[in-house]
Amino acid sequence: MIQKARLTFFGTGTSQGVPIIGCRCPVCSSRDSKNKRFRSSALVDYCGVRILVDAGPDFRMQMLSHGISHLDAILLTHNHKDHTGGLDDVRALNYIDRKAVDVYCEPLVLETLKYEYGYAFAEHKYPGSPEWHIHIISEKPFGVPSGEGGGELVWVHDKGYFLLQKDGSLIESDASPKAVEPIEGKNVEEIIAMASEGFAPVIPIRGLHGQMPVLGFRFGNIAYITDMSKIPEEEFSKLHGLDHVTLNTVSYKPHHSHFSLDEALSLADRIGAKNTWLTHLSHTFPVHEEFEKELSGLCRERGIRSNVRPAYDGLVIE
Repeated sequence: MIQKARLTFFGTGTSQGVPIIGCRCPVCSSRDSKNKRFRSSALVDYCGVRILVDAGPDFRMQMLSHGISHLDAILLTHNHKDHTGGLDDVRALNYIDRKAVDVYCEPLVLETLKYEYGYAFAEHKYPGSPEWHIHIISEKPFGVPSGEGGGELVWVHDKGYFLLQKDGSLIESDASPKAVEPIEGKNVEEIIAMASEGFAPVIPIRGLHGQMPVLGFRFGNIAYITDMSKIPEEEFSKLHGLDHVTLNTVSYKPHHSHFSLDEALSLADRIGAKNTWLTHLSHTFPVHEEFEKELSGLCRERGIRSNVRPAYDGLVIE
């Protein structure tokens, strides 16, 4: 039996979030919770493994809002601040779990993290710096196990975290990145079938965010795609047979680094998932209820096979 994933939208807004500071448009002024959008992020529960996709500036409030106190991994789609700006707040998880947080990202993302969070990679860390266990990934499939963490952390007063060794000794924690072992020589169906309790196979989906290479991810029957303006032809084979797919759109008009609404609808039809959820939504679209009706009409007019709807913060799909 194929294990199904469960995805909770933690954030469905653009890089500024919704409402935007100082804006008084109908969306930003709305009292409907479905029009209040944190920066884009999603929590995935799959095979007993809890994975967060992206940890932007709203990470702390997203975790508190949903009562989350444990993550098995954080997967980063790319290096923009609205997707990485909350990583310092994993310090709370370090304290609770006594483990480094497993972060999966591409080399370009790692270089940005080293620049923006230099104190987390310093030879002698500032006491209390976030503890990450970095895994380097590519567009090749890989597996995420539950509760890896790279060893137990022990707090030493005024010095910070150290790693507990089997003989009881303590050594300085190690932030050195490690390449993840990819899953080779298997097709999409075979990779999905590898899912088992405590092991979540992940299929990266390569895309372009303007000129920047970024990743989306497939978890069994759900694919999460955000911050793309193009999907290369060879990647569509990874998107067959989905129950749910998320696609980003920020505007009715063409955009240099995101899908326009028309492009997102065309992709929804081509991918053919049972349900397509639009995310990374800006305040230029109507309020949620009106937008939902508009999308329903557009799908009927264009004969789109997928049920296309706007996602909203807190929505759960499975």
